[in-house]
Amino acid sequence: MSVVAVPGSKSVTARALFLAAAADGVSTLRRPLLSDDTDGFAAGLTGLGYDVERGAQAWRITGRPAGPAVERADVYCRDAATAARFLPALAAAGTGTFRFDASAQMRRRPVAPLTEALRSLGVDLTHEEAPGHLPLTVVAAGIKGGAVDLDAGLSSQFLTALLLTGPLTAEGLRIRVTDIVSAPYVEITLAMMRRFGAEVTRDGDTFVVPPGGYRATDYPIEPDASTASYFFAAAALAGRSATVPGLGADALQGDLRFVDVLRRMGAEVEIGPDATTVTGTGRLSGVTVNMRDISDTMPTLAAIAPFADGPVRIEDVYNTRVKECDRLEACAENLRRQGIQVETGRDWIEIRPGTPAPVEIACHGDHRIAMSFAVAGLRTPGTRFDDPACVKKTFPGFHAFFADVRAEWGV
Repeated sequence: MSVVAVPGSKSVTARALFLAAAADGVSTLRRPLLSDDTDGFAAGLTGLGYDVERGAQAWRITGRPAGPAVERADVYCRDAATAARFLPALAAAGTGTFRFDASAQMRRRPVAPLTEALRSLGVDLTHEEAPGHLPLTVVAAGIKGGAVDLDAGLSSQFLTALLLTGPLTAEGLRIRVTDIVSAPYVEITLAMMRRFGAEVTRDGDTFVVPPGGYRATDYPIEPDASTASYFFAAAALAGRSATVPGLGADALQGDLRFVDVLRRMGAEVEIGPDATTVTGTGRLSGVTVNMRDISDTMPTLAAIAPFADGPVRIEDVYNTRVKECDRLEACAENLRRQGIQVETGRDWIEIRPGTPAPVEIACHGDHRIAMSFAVAGLRTPGTRFDDPACVKKTFPGFHAFFADVRAEWGV
């Protein structure tokens, strides 16, 4: 059995950075993830005037409940959707003029549902080029609050940004959600807000966020469940056993539910109080699965799907088409290049059993495509990548780390 010490959660680290910046006092984040996305988020906070001290195992953030410490800032969000969606909302609750831009990849991704909601709350916000996309400028004068409608059908991050901002408004927010995807990520947000002193209630499709701000806290970052999916899938594929400590029955992240998919396919799964173990049994069964709530793990399943003994059909994952790339199409493209029979629709992909050929995987600059097909490479020696370094977004040391796990397993 291999004990796999997965790095900290990107989603939790980003939320913790927002909450610590907004809180009254000094917060300490334990074992945060250091990746391009989280580094970009922390740098964005620094650009807005927040005091962020980063050590090897802990980051200390001095909160500013009144908002950014500078009157003007130009923030570059890199490829990070969390920074591009959370930081404008944080800045809007302060005072000043703040411009947000990002990479070409992030510029293509939508922010319209969030910016439309902020405008309806009275925020002076301008998209400089394409409507509903970065770059954008916020002329902030605080947010009064009130009722707002939001479509979170493309990304739950739009709802998270409003939820996180709610306690910073004068009157609080009533957010009526008309659609939502990746709902477990919202549960992460609510649990973390609670730890920082803000209690959100829910009335049907409406989230009620009271004013009152946040209090600083000492916050441990749990391992990244999306990253753990690669090692759980690898164990199932290779007939080995992988244990990820720090992800147990009380884990915040919904992506841990990926192990339930592996269990349905024939792997043995044990979820304990403080760790989860997946053991491969030498067999993977075909499966039809709705992955709307755990769509970040869709590429992981798609990449190993050819090794199942029957078709693998993944449904209700339209939102994966507006991630770092069109992940649904990227998976289909690479599988077809490997000689695998694949069918796709607007929000689904079906993959037939087969023996993938070793080809160069087109990563499309997407960390999850690279890491997913690296896992499948356990059974396809000679697999190569056109952009292996794209994993820096969430796990800069992934390839060396995965090679060490392979060596330990002898595969």
